Amino acid sequence: MLKARALARRRRAVRNIWKITRTMGLIATARFKRAADRALAVAQYARHLESLLEHLLLAGKAQQSPFWAVQPASDASSVVLVLTSNRGLCGGYNSAVVRMALGHLEKKLGGLPQDRVRIEVSGKRGASMLRFTGLALGEVFTHLSERPQRSDVEVLAGRYWKSYCRGEIASLDVVYMRLHSLSRQVPCVETLLPFTSRSESEDGLRERWSLPPFFDFDIYPGSQEVVEELLPAVFEARLMRAIFDAAASEQIARMVAMRSATENAETMLSRLALLYNRARQTQITSELLELMAAAEALGH
Repeated sequence: MLKARALARRRRAVRNIWKITRTMGLIATARFKRAADRALAVAQYARHLESLLEHLLLAGKAQQSPFWAVQPASDASSVVLVLTSNRGLCGGYNSAVVRMALGHLEKKLGGLPQDRVRIEVSGKRGASMLRFTGLALGEVFTHLSERPQRSDVEVLAGRYWKSYCRGEIASLDVVYMRLHSLSRQVPCVETLLPFTSRSESEDGLRERWSLPPFFDFDIYPGSQEVVEELLPAVFEARLMRAIFDAAASEQIARMVAMRSATENAETMLSRLALLYNRARQTQITSELLELMAAAEALGH
């Protein structure tokens, strides 16, 4: 059995860990609330834009735009954007996203040359994990992880959109942790480019206004101008939804991991307290026996 002094040092160390994990859990909870509100607002905004796009598709207007089906160049590359975190201590969040990315890249590399697939990563953790597997990475972003800003997403979306319109990008896939609810986050792969129709939502219901399918309407200043403004806005909203979902999911994963670590520290503190009390009582009993033995020896 360890001595009381060693157990006291261990108790202090575990108590310090408990304070740190509890504080980090509280911070992650506060950040999650803000991130979840932003993710919900962006998701609603994206659904409204996609509803407009669906109406134009029903009217046969969106298909007329040259941006709906851009013909990529012969040497165009497929871009895979992986959204991970800059910091750890968030459970299996990064591992789940990287596993999904590796499975998707295996399918991509099976049908395309390796130099035609460009991997871009958001987050230091995901970049180090992918480099460890031997993959060559393109750009690594460190400003889109915990608290992404709309201006940063606009710059990134604008770069992707211009490259796509010039035919330099054949496709853009985003691998991220999708936020369904507080208790359910699922790693997924979403294809943002080329455009696809999303007439069916996740629950199988059409995200449209209460307009009949044959409803005819006038577009001002013209269908071509409206579609040219709407398509990049829909693409930016979809990319923003993925980035904001990843940020909220990261905070949930960190909150759950820190809560579990705090509970484990509390359990360990209880066990150490019991061991410390036993060791202390044993030490006191031993000292009393030594005193009694010395008194007995002096009495003779």
